[in-house]
Amino acid sequence: MKLRTFRIGGIHPDENKFTHEVATQAAALPKQATFPLSQHIGAPAKPVVAKGDKVKVGTLIAEAGGFVSAPIHSSVSGTVLKIDTAIDATGYRKPAIIIQVEGDEWEETIDRSDVLEKLEAHPELTPESIVERVKKAGITGMGGAGFPTFIKLCPPPTAKAECVIINAVECEPYITSDYRLMMEHADEILVGLELLMKAAKVTKGYIGIEENKPAAIQLFEQKTADNHQIEIVPLAKRYPQGGEKQLVDAVIRRQVPAPPAIPVSVGAIVQNVGTAFAVYEAVMKNKPLFERYTTVTGKRISRPGNFLVRMGTPMIDLINTCGGMPEGANKLLAGGPMMGKALTSIEVPICKGTNCVTVLSEADAVRKQAQPCIRCAKCVNACPMGLEPYLLATCSSLKEWEKVEQEDIVSCIECGSCQFTCPAHRPLLDNIRMGKAVVMGIIKSRNAKQ
Repeated sequence: MKLRTFRIGGIHPDENKFTHEVATQAAALPKQATFPLSQHIGAPAKPVVAKGDKVKVGTLIAEAGGFVSAPIHSSVSGTVLKIDTAIDATGYRKPAIIIQVEGDEWEETIDRSDVLEKLEAHPELTPESIVERVKKAGITGMGGAGFPTFIKLCPPPTAKAECVIINAVECEPYITSDYRLMMEHADEILVGLELLMKAAKVTKGYIGIEENKPAAIQLFEQKTADNHQIEIVPLAKRYPQGGEKQLVDAVIRRQVPAPPAIPVSVGAIVQNVGTAFAVYEAVMKNKPLFERYTTVTGKRISRPGNFLVRMGTPMIDLINTCGGMPEGANKLLAGGPMMGKALTSIEVPICKGTNCVTVLSEADAVRKQAQPCIRCAKCVNACPMGLEPYLLATCSSLKEWEKVEQEDIVSCIECGSCQFTCPAHRPLLDNIRMGKAVVMGIIKSRNAKQ
């Protein structure tokens, strides 16, 4: 088996995929569901319900708040308790819709059958109608970034899509939700890819899967053996191969230039495997995005597992299903240990981009004392974007914004490879992330004046 991978940087963190072979189970319904209005990149959604309104599973509760935005649908049936604020993964209180759960009544328009709908049986589906259904269903990137999917399917006039690449890499340690989805819904994912290809008006699709998932590679190769439009691409184990630019390099050997260039600038549209599944359900089953596959894991979690979770479910509900929070000091993450966000509350709800809930013990979470930089260049060798993290971090801490902009800080994908490799335990990513936010604000302000 010839394995491909990206050409710049990369690391090999311990996998710790304890839930790899744990079959997915449906999570219990919460007593209350909380829906933050900012679950995606772009403008927050705007409520279309009010206190006291009755809703069903699949009811639209918030419409898109702008072009780069996405609607939100209820994952539960019940009564709108209030439109208030709630703490989300950022640690801040943000506008949210809170629903008291009463039963489990679904909108009648949703097809809840297990019958596989194939694309060839629906000649009425045009690229435009597929995009419209995806947009209406509120689908955003399911790998964490949360970019509205319909926008990716409508590239700017200056770019032309040539292929769709499905990100089935799941290179982040601990997380296995995508793997379980692949093993349990391969047929639906493949139809979802065909829908994405038709929407993007391309005839070539790729699915990139890392070598630590041999069963998934074999399954998808068997199911696509007679389909010459779809190619399964086995990839070497390497983090952060799930990054869009790294995946494009690994699969089609094209490197995406610095921002504002995006993957479609070199002909590729990249979508997460969970997004492909959501597209299938939206287009073929008229099902909005209101539930997702999520891993709950950690070295000291007694019964880690994979769950099909209704969005709005508090994370503590899932942790309790897995045996509860371990004794002692713990750090709770939305996501994996490399790119996940540390949370300030156990009540933070599952949202569209929550692929994992990770509980780290104090031993794994506590940082070692930072020491002076020894100029070893390990961070430079590890950076998948070819940057100089030690320089970006130092200049950011000194607020040398013009310098870090010149050094291309906006190209940083915040993967954490630099900080992971640093023998001096320096907070490289922390400083770079702060500097990147400031520089992006400066660029935005400058562009607004032009």
